[in-house]
Amino acid sequence: MKDRIQLSHGAGGKLMDELIKDVIIRNISNRKVGGGVGLDEFDDGATIPYGGVQIAVSSDGHIVDPPFFPGGDIGKLAVCGAINDLAMIGARPIALTDTMVVEEGYPVEDLSRIVRSMSDTADHVGAAIVHGDFKVMPKGKLDKIVISTTGVGIVEAHPILDSGLRDGDVIIVTGPIGDHGIAIASLRSGLSFSTSVISDVAPLWDVMHVAISSGRVTAAKDPTRGGVAMALNEMAERSGVSIWVSEDDIPIRQEVVGACEMLGLDPLELTCEGRAVIGVGSENAEGVLEAIRKVPEGRGARIIGIVRGERPGYVIMETSAGGKRVINPPLGEPTPRIC
Repeated sequence: MKDRIQLSHGAGGKLMDELIKDVIIRNISNRKVGGGVGLDEFDDGATIPYGGVQIAVSSDGHIVDPPFFPGGDIGKLAVCGAINDLAMIGARPIALTDTMVVEEGYPVEDLSRIVRSMSDTADHVGAAIVHGDFKVMPKGKLDKIVISTTGVGIVEAHPILDSGLRDGDVIIVTGPIGDHGIAIASLRSGLSFSTSVISDVAPLWDVMHVAISSGRVTAAKDPTRGGVAMALNEMAERSGVSIWVSEDDIPIRQEVVGACEMLGLDPLELTCEGRAVIGVGSENAEGVLEAIRKVPEGRGARIIGIVRGERPGYVIMETSAGGKRVINPPLGEPTPRIC
């Protein structure tokens, strides 16, 4: 139904992309401050020029079900969401605000655990939680808890945009993909593995800081809703280039591959909450990769592909079998309420 909002409109894929452009952005007249980054760039965050510096801001909402999952909880997820969006545009996070809406009857101890998790995660990157709002909905009018966060940061050099890729750049992914999506999906489905699949949720400023310090970072995205497939397609489209990736070089845990086969999921479309897809200049790509691997959140980083000027807007995978296939943007995240 085109005249009603569907779950798929919030799933981070092509349908959400179209909704934001056609309904939200089209109805906002003032979309940026001065020469900063605004809604028109359609990026992970925005910037506000002020006194010779660029102040970065980003907002994110979280409705993950269940609120506690292997490797994290909604509090850690919410703070990482704000921090990572800032990090992807090259901004050092300095402060966060949050809004929590909780269902009547929600356990106070669970709320305390979530808030402590938020604090610990912000402390990890030296950011402060400086303000917030708290609301309660009547029982049955909300499913447990919703958290929205806004992050504020300082751009250390220049904003890093999705549109920055150039012919010859190298694509790095900072670790195995799909862990968060499978951790949630397997929990809901009652699947178990000989080795537990744990969410990759983690703050990524340290990863981005060493990458920026070690080489020429041209673009970056955290592959949340829509996964690596959506992130790569957005970068290729906005940069006017093609991205060529090798199936054999994309890191995916065997447990994730197995779960995807059982559940009929594509690991490239699964949400990651502690991974970055980074474009870097080819002249120092190996140095950037080595630096990223020294950070705990980047130990599993790999070079997965290259950027070419031909066939702009396409993402093409060289398969293990020796063929090629186009990776299309997904319509949406296959598992609802994943983040």
